[in-house]
Amino acid sequence: MNEWSIQDLARVAGVTSRTLRHYGDRGLLEPSRIGANGYRYYDEDALVRLQRILLLRDLGLGLAAIADVLDGQRDTVAALRTHLDLLERERDRLGRQIASVRTTLQKTQNGEPLMANDVFDGFDHTEHKEEVERRWGTEAYARSDRWWTSMSDGERGDWRARTARLGADWTAAAASGVAPDGPAARDLARRHVEWLSSVPGTPGAPGAGGEPAREYVLGLADMYVQDERFAANYGGRAGAEFVRNALRAYLR
Repeated sequence: MNEWSIQDLARVAGVTSRTLRHYGDRGLLEPSRIGANGYRYYDEDALVRLQRILLLRDLGLGLAAIADVLDGQRDTVAALRTHLDLLERERDRLGRQIASVRTTLQKTQNGEPLMANDVFDGFDHTEHKEEVERRWGTEAYARSDRWWTSMSDGERGDWRARTARLGADWTAAAASGVAPDGPAARDLARRHVEWLSSVPGTPGAPGAGGEPAREYVLGLADMYVQDERFAANYGGRAGAEFVRNALRAYLR
């Protein structure tokens, strides 16, 4: 069995020995053994656990939430598959943006005309326009679009961060095995409804901050499960089903 000293593990993982000791003190990453010299050593299982910790940390979870996820989902293979799916989707999005910026740069340097579809590939916030208009009307889309385009880059960044954190917290809760009608899921459902309420044009909500229509929220919850594009935001179909069940329980 391979093992690594705390210094070696810190070096290859890109963290400090102090961080690893802190994770150990918090019960997140216990050393596989402590040598006679007092040094901590870590085996292959510890390496995989540290990888999961770092992935969850990159999703924006705090150490307490990471501990809940690790304790709730002991199937390491299933957890890694969820992480892999999230990373691959983020890679695809970034890949499209990188290609878009590269194309813009090359055409600008060469004095070539720009095509809007090339410039904004990977950035398009209107990709669901037709679907929104079909389901909830053109005014609902128009109001939300005016709200989005009126925001500064910083405000859009804050919104994306809030959205990503909510999705990560849903994914973590689903992976941890908590009940969809329990207090943790109920708090997430409340946050989700508040998140929807903050968007002008949300059906049933008279402007930002209004309470969205119950039917609208439940319809979205069903769509999260039925449409793989939305299910991917919650770690796949199983995660989307957890979100749907939690929202149903919250609105019951």
